[in-house]
Amino acid sequence: MLARTADNIYWVSRYLERADFLARLIEASNRISALPTAYAAKQDEWTSVLIASGADETFPEHFDVANEGNVIAYLAFDPRNASSIRNCIEFARTNARAVRTALTVEMWEHINSAWIKLKSFEGRNGEPTAIDREALIGFLDFVKETSSLYDGFAYRTMLRNDVYYFSRLGVSIERADNTARVLDVKYQLLLPEHEPLGGSVDFFQWSAILRSVSALTAYHWVYRESIKPWNVADLLILRPEMPRSLISCYGEVVRWLDAIGNQYGRHGDPQRQARAIKRKLEGASIKEIFQSGLHEFVDGFITDNNGLAGAIAEHYLLG
Repeated sequence: MLARTADNIYWVSRYLERADFLARLIEASNRISALPTAYAAKQDEWTSVLIASGADETFPEHFDVANEGNVIAYLAFDPRNASSIRNCIEFARTNARAVRTALTVEMWEHINSAWIKLKSFEGRNGEPTAIDREALIGFLDFVKETSSLYDGFAYRTMLRNDVYYFSRLGVSIERADNTARVLDVKYQLLLPEHEPLGGSVDFFQWSAILRSVSALTAYHWVYRESIKPWNVADLLILRPEMPRSLISCYGEVVRWLDAIGNQYGRHGDPQRQARAIKRKLEGASIKEIFQSGLHEFVDGFITDNNGLAGAIAEHYLLG
């Protein structure tokens, strides 16, 4: 397969996974911002959304205030934001169009239909738009459904070959990055200052965060107790049965990189780096992570994950 084709396939999946993450992040933040002020965190919720999404540096170039309307407009619809939901879906469609023959009919028709439907949510001339809460819920549901159905069509209709492997690799790399970022930012946001580890943290806020990564039900199945921050961190970092956990994502990353290596008859830096990250996660305990610092651990993981993405691009794609 041509490197250009692999690059397109990989980024279709990454963009759709990113759009899904942003939709879930906005949804969770809407829940938190609607709570009474007595439940408020120490930091403005919408500023934390910008940090978690990686848009905190570019947002001030276009808006003066990080309020609900401005942040949602920037993250959801703004064409000036390279990682807005609108741009993620459009970029995914552009990449998919370039490799239509590598996708199944169902996958292409779904992503093309989603791109067309996206236009119905945009403001005039594609400008950032403000929509009421009910319409926003409908839009976020549409985005999550778009990502989930694309995943489903990929699983049910694609040959298990290098095209499929690169598609799944893109999902796993992006999902790991998203989980790490939301855990890092939200943990620092919601754990009150001057409160010792084990102190009370608002149940409703942590519930919203778990919902943002589809983990609320899973949490109760695994721990069978009220929501505790350290359990949330354990679930999202070290639990392999949790599909969005870092260790689960890296089980998938190693799996698909090995499949690609076997397909082409050679293994290299990406496989070695992925196994090293996975071993680090397997050797960690939540107690040790907190003793050394959760932020430092997650920040190091994000750096390692970005490094692996760069190695994948250099070794297989157009990087």
